[in-house]
Amino acid sequence: MTGMALRFCANLNFMFLEAGPLLDRYRAAKLAGFDAVEGPFPSNDVTLETLVAVQKETELKQILMNIALGDQPGGQFGCAALPGWETEFMANLERTVEYAKALGCGKIHIMAGKLDEPPTAIHDRTYLANLRAAAPVLEQNNIVGVIEPINKYAVPGYYLSCYDKAVQMITSVGSPNVKLMLDIYHAQHIRGDITNSIRTLASYIGHVQLAQVPGRNEPNSEGELNFRYVLQVLATEGRYADGWVGCEYRPVAGTVEGLRWLRDFGYWQ
Repeated sequence: MTGMALRFCANLNFMFLEAGPLLDRYRAAKLAGFDAVEGPFPSNDVTLETLVAVQKETELKQILMNIALGDQPGGQFGCAALPGWETEFMANLERTVEYAKALGCGKIHIMAGKLDEPPTAIHDRTYLANLRAAAPVLEQNNIVGVIEPINKYAVPGYYLSCYDKAVQMITSVGSPNVKLMLDIYHAQHIRGDITNSIRTLASYIGHVQLAQVPGRNEPNSEGELNFRYVLQVLATEGRYADGWVGCEYRPVAGTVEGLRWLRDFGYWQ
């Protein structure tokens, strides 16, 4: 099987926090050697115009954005599975699409929301209906919406914490523009068996993120996973469209000091 070249983008929700506000993190990522970033939807004090300006200044690609969060309950974790918040969900999606198109960003992370109680059939129906409503918007704008199972240790109560359910939802929606985000950090917590998980889930994957387990630090830090091997498997068998991998980890020390793994693993010169 032909291998896929992996490329790495800095997650600005986790990396370069020492640089300060979001716009300065773009500049820090560029200075550190990244060609691309992913990250949070900007807070209300960052306008679309300033975001476009810093992207033009740095010439960084924006690979993925989290959906705009609005005022829904559940903190920063979205509302796609929350009954009664359908109108807010679509407004947030359309706002994110506007930002994504201005930045040339091809992927949006559609976040499901946190629940106080275990999910029930009404949450499943709400989530599926919202994804189905989102699909034509994504298709019309040539954007892929990705859904991500998040493990119970990182975000207790998050609606989507199961890969089988994620695949079921993606299959039920039946759109090429609704895919899976495989975050290897979450996948190890939720199901383990990472090599076979990559093979099993390959046809559904739209984006990949990584961090060591359990500390959520650099891939070469102490932990459960041999990332040199995992990334080789991903390159050989991941088969998703663009090969971008989001570095969604917490640097052990400084962000720049922690980038040695990219050179040690042979991805950067």
